[in-house]
Amino acid sequence: MQFHLLTVIFMDWNSLSDTAIVQELGKRVKEYRLKKRFTQQELADQAGISVFSVAQIERGKAVSINILLPVLRVLRLLENLELLLPEIGLSPVELLKLKGKTPKRIRQKKTE
Repeated sequence: MQFHLLTVIFMDWNSLSDTAIVQELGKRVKEYRLKKRFTQQELADQAGISVFSVAQIERGKAVSINILLPVLRVLRLLENLELLLPEIGLSPVELLKLKGKTPKRIRQKKTE
């Protein structure tokens, strides 16, 4: 019986500059687009954005989140946002302290 080891390499996102992160995201969007066999035009049409915007994303240029989200939706990648920004859960102690109240704002602590 033969076993193959799967090597997974995780990106150290914190060590990258903002520009490098945007470039990596663009590269990955292009890879997913090609894997799903979409042309830039088809992706743009389905996402309701311009081909220029798709090209900008893939070239690693900064675009607004309002441009990126429809692209992620068409590529079926929106569920990954949960990993990016998971909901913050409260501990049982915090729940007891709040007694069902959600803080509306956080006040600065007084310094002496």
